Amino acid sequence: MTDTEILNLFNTEAGQNSAFNRLLEKYQERTYWHIRKLLVLHEDADDVCQDTFVKVFKNLSKFNEDSNLFTWIYRIATNESLNFLKKKKTKFLLPIYDYENELSSKLSESDLIDGDKVEIELQKAILKLPEKQRVVFNLKYFENLDYKQISEITGTSIGGLKASYHHAVSKIKIYIDVD
Repeated sequence: MTDTEILNLFNTEAGQNSAFNRLLEKYQERTYWHIRKLLVLHEDADDVCQDTFVKVFKNLSKFNEDSNLFTWIYRIATNESLNFLKKKKTKFLLPIYDYENELSSKLSESDLIDGDKVEIELQKAILKLPEKQRVVFNLKYFENLDYKQISEITGTSIGGLKASYHHAVSKIKIYIDVD
């Protein structure tokens, strides 16, 4: 079912549940993994993914199709993830460095990574990036999105995204000591 068909079905009272179920089938797994790369822990990603789709359901009738449905959902997921990280840091009064260390230590136990040492080092390096660079890097490198899509998700100019991605790549190379 296309996004337009899902939206049309959702906008009929009788079709809301069916349309939302189709939307979940189409986007839930991909959205979960996007969130999971940002938050690392399954429990956190699962909660934020659920919150994301609650917001999607509540606001889907207001979706104005200025962007793709996919990028709109990813924008909500990204914002929910970043808000979750801010709340978690504030709640535990952790400096960002300590929180990154906590997440880094969880990576070896995580099913997010298959245990490959290089991939674990990459993920640890990604966690050291500022949040915006981490989001841009994940969307470009792992999701293989183009800068226009990332711009729609983050609300950042394409030039700014290119700079953020370049800085992220440079920092990652330094973190994992790649020439």
